[in-house]
This record gives sequence, structure tokens and C-alpha cells, in this order.
Amino acid sequence: NVTVLLGVVIVLGMLVDDTVVVVEAIYYRIQRGEAALTASVNAMKEISMPVTTAVLTTIAAFLPLMLLPGILGKFMKVIPMVVSLALAISLIEAFWMLPSHVTSTNMSIKSPSRLQRWRIAATHWIQLKYSRLLIKALRWSKLTLLTITLTFASAIGVMGAGLIKVDFFAADGLRLFYVNIEMPATTPLEKTMSTTLVVEQQIKKHLKPSDTRSVASYSGMMFTETEPLYGQQYGQIIVSLLPKKSDSRDVLTIIEDMREDVVSVKGANNISFLPLVSGPPSGKAISVKVRGDDYEKIKAATDSLSDILEDIKGIKDISTDASLGRMELTLRMDHDAIRRAGINPIDITRTIRLLVDGEVVASMQDNGEKLIVRVKAQKSKVQNLSSLLEFRLPSPNGNSIALSELVIQERRVALGNIRHYNFRRAITLEADFTKLAETEDFWKCRGEPLVNKLKRQWEGLEPLGDKRDYSQCQLDTVTANKMLLDGWNKIKKEHSSIDLDFSGQFDDIKESIDAMGKLFLIGIGLMYLILGTQFRSYFQPFIVLATVPLAFTGVVFGLLVTNNPLSLYTLYGVVALAGIAVNAAIVLISAANDRLNAGMSVIHATIYAARRRVIPILITTLTTIAGLFSLAIGLGGNSLLWGPVATAIVWGVGFSSVLTLFAIPTLYRAGMGRKEQKRLKLKLRKEP
Repeated sequence: NVTVLLGVVIVLGMLVDDTVVVVEAIYYRIQRGEAALTASVNAMKEISMPVTTAVLTTIAAFLPLMLLPGILGKFMKVIPMVVSLALAISLIEAFWMLPSHVTSTNMSIKSPSRLQRWRIAATHWIQLKYSRLLIKALRWSKLTLLTITLTFASAIGVMGAGLIKVDFFAADGLRLFYVNIEMPATTPLEKTMSTTLVVEQQIKKHLKPSDTRSVASYSGMMFTETEPLYGQQYGQIIVSLLPKKSDSRDVLTIIEDMREDVVSVKGANNISFLPLVSGPPSGKAISVKVRGDDYEKIKAATDSLSDILEDIKGIKDISTDASLGRMELTLRMDHDAIRRAGINPIDITRTIRLLVDGEVVASMQDNGEKLIVRVKAQKSKVQNLSSLLEFRLPSPNGNSIALSELVIQERRVALGNIRHYNFRRAITLEADFTKLAETEDFWKCRGEPLVNKLKRQWEGLEPLGDKRDYSQCQLDTVTANKMLLDGWNKIKKEHSSIDLDFSGQFDDIKESIDAMGKLFLIGIGLMYLILGTQFRSYFQPFIVLATVPLAFTGVVFGLLVTNNPLSLYTLYGVVALAGIAVNAAIVLISAANDRLNAGMSVIHATIYAARRRVIPILITTLTTIAGLFSLAIGLGGNSLLWGPVATAIVWGVGFSSVLTLFAIPTLYRAGMGRKEQKRLKLKLRKEP
């Protein structure tokens, strides 16, 4: 399915990372005169451990994501499985199949071709230029680290300033939406259908021939996100749109264009829109369960909350699950009238039962089935309950008296359902909000372009402290729920027996973010254990893990440039990115440790390792980016579901790799330089 394909796309660029490092190590030795077999064996001795560590750290970042709870976890569970299996198999290919292929080809570069000579010259030029830049960075190590730290701080600032759009459940809309019509509970089916057809005419006014595939109206039932509702008061219209073209309007734009005319149709209690989206099913942005013991008090509190939502700009499609039932007639005995008439109350109840439902007078078994004998009054042409209650009962004095004179009547709309949540009665109030992308850009929402506002402030025509409330111009799920909760706190004392339980997207977001944070820490912990085993050091794994905030910096700037939203899928990509970003640092530090153990000084080992590994680092970075590039830029079509994930990985890997080439050598030299100084001091103390 699509999720499996996404896993394949994510891992596509990573599959060749270990192969690139292995091939480069073999080629390096063949270039210096070793035979293909000898070069393959010696290369495997050098890079088998760092390559294994790099693959294991990537798997360590992905595998914990299989434990992600909730709807998002179930929807995305297959991705870490696909990625982990593919990486494990790629390791087998890189360690056994690839060296065999190189050996069997008996590769020799004693007489290189023109293209090969050009490639060697280009590689040497890149290594030379990079080495010179690295030496300058190491010479000004404090400035280098300060620059990288400020870059990370600026990314935090961009997030804090709200320049990144937040839409946790961003999803690709389907070219299909429903219009729901709820009429008063006593409305007959014919009236509901006629109102539904009026709404249909308003919808068709705003649909173009290039937009519409079909429009279908029906009454008596209404499909919702959770269950179908049945009743004469329900009507629904399904609008199916043609596939999107370059000049087609998107679904949300079409809905917003027709909303005002559609919801203004007279006669309906509520008219709302239900657009369908791809991805995992999720509740509405605002979903709160109003819980209590007295249903009338619950209903009053729900109405108050609805009023609060209506006062918030941008809130739309407010609805509850407190559906009303049919009209009901409640009859209570008028004991004074019954006593004056001298009639037995049992005769009254029995007469009503015989007139309406009949009375069971006997039961028997026939061929193993139970049969009942029910006595009912003869059918009459009674059109309403008032005529039924005109049935007359004989009284002891020889007269007769109508049933209506012996009972007290109460007519009202019955409850359609009584729902419970955690052992208390509850009504669920739901609403959505108009996202900024659906209507207008941020500054237009504020009322004017930013440039004009800044110009007036510069000229002194307007104070710098603008006191207007712009929070509603960037309404998101968390903000909308907070505004509702703030409004509830002001009236909470009026509904002392009521409590609220927030769920829907707000609950899903909280659950997913909390779990992602924990799984991220588990992944980092596993990576630290793997790196500590590889380097036999407590300190060096921290140098490698420094690439994680560098990758996060790339993600933030990537979302800012591409205008993609920060969604739960983006965060998913960030967690996965932690395992990818460290690969470059692992092979670089591993090479530096080998040179250090061979007797080089820290500075020489750092520069040598960086120069030696710059080409494979650049190649692995480019292959990872190439695998996700088309998805990130929307080459085959933009996707709010998968685009931000690809964007996060592409920008994160690209940014972290460039910064890694300067940050990791600088940190390595600073950390290992102190250890080298301590070792030299101990050595001098021991010498006589």
C-alpha cells in the first residue's frame, strides 16, 4: 500500500550509503596498487565496524517508532519495519556480495580513461578546497562553533516566532465532500427533502462544469465520521468533484466560496460541511465531551460552549451528538377525575394498551417456537393521537367518559440517545476551524501587508507596540482548544456539576507528541550504546550525537523555505532523521581514531580523516537526498501527508552533512586535544 511505498522511498537513498563507503575504501586501495582481492579484504577490516554501526544507529532510530500508540502509530507502523529490513539486507549486500563482485571484475586503474582522469582531478580539487576551509575553521574553532550554535538558535527562534505553520493532522483532501442538513425533530420526510433540494440549488450556484462530477441529495439518513444517523429530520448532499487539474479549485476553496449561501438556507437547525481527507482517520480539531449526571444541565453547558465557539473567529461546522428523537406523548393518571368517574385505574391503562400495542393473553409452543396471542382493538381510521384519546369508557352510572378527561397529557420531543463516557452522561461538542491556507495569507488576515505596517511605524505614524489581537489569524488545533478552555473557565461556576474531557485531534496530538518524545529518547539511548561499543568511549558518542540538533536546524529552515506545515508526520521524519544524520560523523570519527592509534597527532588525524571521508560523505548525502527529492518538491504532485516527511529528511540530511564536515572535526579536535594533553603530561611525569 501507500505506506509501504513511502517506507521504500525513505530508505531508497540510504540503501547505497554503506555500499558507497565500502566501494570507496576498496577503490582507495586499488588506486594505491593493491590487487582487487587484497584491497577488498583490507577495506573490510577498516570499515566493517563503522558501517555496521552506522546502519544499526539508523535502525535504532526507526525501530522504536513501531511502538508509537494511537491512530498515527497504527497508520505508520509498517514504515520502520520496511526501513529496518531493507537496511539489514543492504548490509549483507555491502559486506559479502559487493566485495565478491569487485574481486570477480579484477578491477585495475593502471590505464585510466579520460573520464576517469577527470573524475580523479575533480575529487582531488574537492578534497583540497575542503581541507583548506577546514584548516581555517579549526584555526578559528571558537568562531566556528559559535556560528553553528547561532544557526541552531536561529532555528529555535523561527519556531518560537510562529513562522512555521502548525497543522498536526495536515492531510491531502479527497475530491469529495458532504453537506449535512439537520431539521427540527418533528419535520416530516417530505419537508426535509424539499429543504435539502433548496440547499442543493445553492451548492450548484457555486460549482463550475470543470469542477463537478456529480451531486446527489437524499433524506432520512446522514453519514458522519463515526456512524450513520437515521431519522426523518436528516438530509445530506454528497458532492463528487472531477480529478484536480492545474486550473481546478481545491475542495476547501470551493466549500468556503459556497458556505455563506448554503448555511443561510431557512428552516434547518444546522447545516455543516464534511470534507473527506486521506491518511489515518482523526477526530475534528475541537472535540470536547461535556460530562454530568443531569441531562438538562449537560445540554445547558453544551449550549454555553457552543456560544463561546461562535464568538471565536474562524470556527466553523459546530455540531453535537445530542440528536433529538421523535415527538412523544406522556400520559399520567388524573386521579381526581378517575375517582369522580368511579372507574378502576387498571381499566384505563388496559384500554390504552389495547388501543395502541395490544395485550398478551396467552403463549404456547409450536414446533419448538414460542407463540404469543395478542389481543388488540379493531383498527380504526385514527389519524392522530388526539382522536385516539377521544375513545370513551363506560362509567358505573351508565354514562361514558373520554380517555382525554381521565389522563394528563404532556407532549414533547424525546431524546434520541443518551451517551455515556467514563460512567457519566455526556454530550460531545465538535467543531473545526478555517485554516489560513484555505482563505488568505497571514498578513492579509491581519488586515494589511507587513511592509506597509512597518513603514508607518518607521515614520512614527503608528506606535511600535501593536495591541491588536492577531492570534486568530494563525488559529491551530492547540490554540483553538485553549481559547475554548479559557472561555469555559469564565463560566465554570455556573455549571459546577459539569466537567469537560477534551479529545479529538487535541487528544491525538498530545498522545502522539508525548510518545514521540519518549521514543526519540529511547532511540538516542540505543544509538549511544551502539556508538559507545564502537568507539569504546563515553565522550565520542556525544560528538556524533551533536549532528542531531544540526539536522533539526535543517528541518526548520526547510519547512520555512518550502512553506510546508509542521505536522505529526514531520515530527515522525525528525525522529527518523536522528539515525540518518549520524552516519557521516561515525565514518569520520572512525577514520580519525584509526590515524590517532597509528601515532598521528590529534590535529593531523582530524584533517586527514576529514579529507579522506569528505567524498563518501558527500556521495551518501546526495544519494539520500536524491531518493526523496521528487517527493519533497512535489515532482509527481504535492502531498501534505508525505511531502513534509520528505522535506524534513532532505533538508535535515543536507544541512547536517554540510555542518558535520566542519562541526564534528572541530569538536573532535577540542575533545581529543585535551585528552592528548593529559596523556602527554602523564608521560612526562613518568619519565625520569
